[in-house]
Amino acid sequence: MPAKDPLLNICMDAKHHKTKPGPEGMLHDQCAPWKDNACCTANTSSEAHKDQSNLYNFNWNHCGLMPPKCKRHFIQDTCLYECSPNLGPWIDQADSSWRRERILHVPLCKEDCEEWWEDCKDYVTCKENWHKGWNWATGTNRCPWGSMCRPFSHVFPRPKDLCEKIWSNSYKYTTEHRGSGRCIQMWFDPAQGNPNVVVAKYYAWKKRSSPAWMENVTPETDKAACILPWSVLDLVKLVCADIHSVTGIGFGLAGLFLTLVRILTFVSYILTAGAILSITSQREHLKALNNCLSCIMAVLILYIPMGGLSMVHQCGQHASPLAHVFMANIYLPLLPTPSSTA
Repeated sequence: MPAKDPLLNICMDAKHHKTKPGPEGMLHDQCAPWKDNACCTANTSSEAHKDQSNLYNFNWNHCGLMPPKCKRHFIQDTCLYECSPNLGPWIDQADSSWRRERILHVPLCKEDCEEWWEDCKDYVTCKENWHKGWNWATGTNRCPWGSMCRPFSHVFPRPKDLCEKIWSNSYKYTTEHRGSGRCIQMWFDPAQGNPNVVVAKYYAWKKRSSPAWMENVTPETDKAACILPWSVLDLVKLVCADIHSVTGIGFGLAGLFLTLVRILTFVSYILTAGAILSITSQREHLKALNNCLSCIMAVLILYIPMGGLSMVHQCGQHASPLAHVFMANIYLPLLPTPSSTA
């Protein structure tokens, strides 16, 4: 039986989270999309919707009544934090008395962040960072002494400021779109499945591939180490090592080779053109010219798709896999073309 991946399908060690995710048939309202596999209980999901919640005694209305269109984003944010089992790649140690773990730099989809800011920009708040610095003298959060309530658009001039600063960098603003598989969605249609499962797998793979992760992998401390034999893990470490120098040498040699080929090709074409022009017979002259043009076209047919395929590979990492397959399928049948043309 393969070992459980420590970054996937897990709940963080925090105040209200379950020890492991599982089905919850009766999650409340906006938390319902996670009911099939959740880290929160039904009671937690219900409390997440209250203005004065018992979860953290946090008052959304610290600068007046928060508009419903704005509050729904904070409820959704709470549902994601409390219920999602797909935040493993971003779980970090927390230095607080009420939780051992938190999330850090979760890549939030562009639409989620910008809609959040747009719906809340006219609300007012007295703080940029809602994680700390409140006056808790009455048992609930109040604005610190001397602070002023200002519009969201002044405290958070951009959507990026809101998403990254309000919860101490729990989220990271991205330019990735919903459905891209590269950003976490607060809002999704559960009938279409949870898109964050794929996102978590992608970032878990990236994290496991990083040199920092590989240096910390030991048989005693990492459950995922049992998945692969240690000889294979050693090879993975080599893959993750710094190869900039080797890459530079490879590109340098390839560039030198291509430059030499181009120079020799240019010289050969000049010599060929001179030989063609020296032919006195018009019939032989046209025949030689036809052979020369056929050779030039064969070279172009070979190198233009090659260049296009290289550009797609280098610059189209976020493009659909169909683009890579399409370019490869165009290039493949053209490989024998130069010899047949010549």
